[in-house]
Amino acid sequence: MERFAYANPSTLKEAVGLLSSRWGETAILAGGTDLLSLMKNYVAAPKRLVSIKNIAELRGINSDTDGIRIGALTTLQELLDDESIRRDFPALAHAAEGVASMQLRNMGTVGGDLCQRPRCWYFRSGFGLLAQDEQGRSLVTEGDNRYHAILGNRGPAYFVHPSSLAPALIALDARVSIFGPKGENSMLLKDFFQTPQSANERETVLQTDEIVTRITIPSFLRGWPNATYEIRPKEALDWPLATASVLLQLEGDAVAHAHVVLGHVAPIPWNAESASQWLVGQRINEQTAAKAGMEAVRDARPLSGNGYKVKLASVAVKRALLAAVQGGA
Repeated sequence: MERFAYANPSTLKEAVGLLSSRWGETAILAGGTDLLSLMKNYVAAPKRLVSIKNIAELRGINSDTDGIRIGALTTLQELLDDESIRRDFPALAHAAEGVASMQLRNMGTVGGDLCQRPRCWYFRSGFGLLAQDEQGRSLVTEGDNRYHAILGNRGPAYFVHPSSLAPALIALDARVSIFGPKGENSMLLKDFFQTPQSANERETVLQTDEIVTRITIPSFLRGWPNATYEIRPKEALDWPLATASVLLQLEGDAVAHAHVVLGHVAPIPWNAESASQWLVGQRINEQTAAKAGMEAVRDARPLSGNGYKVKLASVAVKRALLAAVQGGA
């Protein structure tokens, strides 16, 4: 780990003023579960860490007429401990529960989970975000790509997005609020993520001098069936191989609106729009849930070593849909 300066501001304005306009010069420290490992492996070497741990307005879960507001410093364990989250948004609670390590749940934050860097072993070994050789050729397509993307993977990015919470929050039509030099603005969380086209781009639209402040889930979604289903290699601290988060609006027994989002299968949380559209007018049962799962991966383009993920993602959608209408995950 390289030497670095440490700043501990108490306000958002002060924190933003300490951030650099260039990538890599400064880094935001929240829970630190991802950043510190990057620094220890010399993948990241910021000259200054700006801790946001003492900015009180970034903490807490609150409800108002607009929705459920989740501060960026809220930990994953605090999500699990919140009764309204568990009752109204089981998709999000189950996604947080999937992080099996108590240490990670108590240290990892909502904002940090959304902004963490890819777990691609090429990236973590110092080969860069796009994992290319000196001639600009991808190391992934001809190398070990067991855990890489099957959707949105036409290059140059082949990693999968690592966030546990993002698919569930996107399915729940959440908005993200961001504070920067010009004040605060918000956007739909689905628009926060991007697939980098060069090594100089990041996986989000967040600028170097901006901070995620909170996530807001619309209040009118309370009571809409929702669920998350994850498939892991074993019950341990492994990262999921594929996840699916779903939100349904029902009119009688039929689906009036659906939102299906896949995780760990693409460089961004993947909106399975064809599956969402196909579900409208359907009644959820074993057959229709399975068909929706196949629709969700219809455009999959597996690499040489990850074809198995197509079936897993399809099954995750099926089981998430059945869990949603059965009232649990």
